[in-house]
Amino acid sequence: MNRIHLDKIKSYESPPRIVNIFSKKEIKMMQQLYTDLPERVFNKKQNVKKKAWIQNYNKELDKIYFDKLKDVLGDFKMDTLKSETGEDFYGLFHESFSPLTLHVDSGFIEKDIIYKQVVTPLSSFGDTVVFKNKWYGRSTSFTSDPEELKFKPKPEQNDRSCEHLGEGEFDKEIHQKYLTHIDINNLKGLKIELIYNWKIGETLIMDRSHIHSASTRIKEKKLGLTTFTKK
Repeated sequence: MNRIHLDKIKSYESPPRIVNIFSKKEIKMMQQLYTDLPERVFNKKQNVKKKAWIQNYNKELDKIYFDKLKDVLGDFKMDTLKSETGEDFYGLFHESFSPLTLHVDSGFIEKDIIYKQVVTPLSSFGDTVVFKNKWYGRSTSFTSDPEELKFKPKPEQNDRSCEHLGEGEFDKEIHQKYLTHIDINNLKGLKIELIYNWKIGETLIMDRSHIHSASTRIKEKKLGLTTFTKK
């Protein structure tokens, strides 16, 4: 995929940052919203339950969330799937029982000006590993497995690619501590930008072009909320 507005996308990019924008009460409201929402998908291969943040379940929280994101992001549009009535989902709750592997959430439409990805931990144990390496094609899962590379995605499924691979061995200590669920050979040429240790009350903001992964460290399961934005 060739991005039509690649220069503009790059002009909005900035280093990942951690912000404190939600109160303890607001985090509890999000945790309760997750409980109340209907399950959207249970991806058994990834071992993750996902629920879309459907508007109007808690109108007060809808407004709080959108307004606080606008405070830190400026003007943006949601880039999560839409409801059957055409309303934007405000994000995707993901309850993970196994760590997600190497991927990028760069979207599927070449004319979109992708912007920031917002990750809010709703459980306190786990990490997001963000790499310096970036990707401007479609949303992609990265693998060096020849069988995985044969996968033909549907329109809203991730591509598969090994084009992320570069020269240089990946740091063995970091691999052993955080990424043993990924073949170290699938990390060749990647460099760490940030290892974010999840803390309730914090929010990670990063460019949607960053290749990233969950860490191996999960205690039974972890719960987070991710919102994808565009300009």
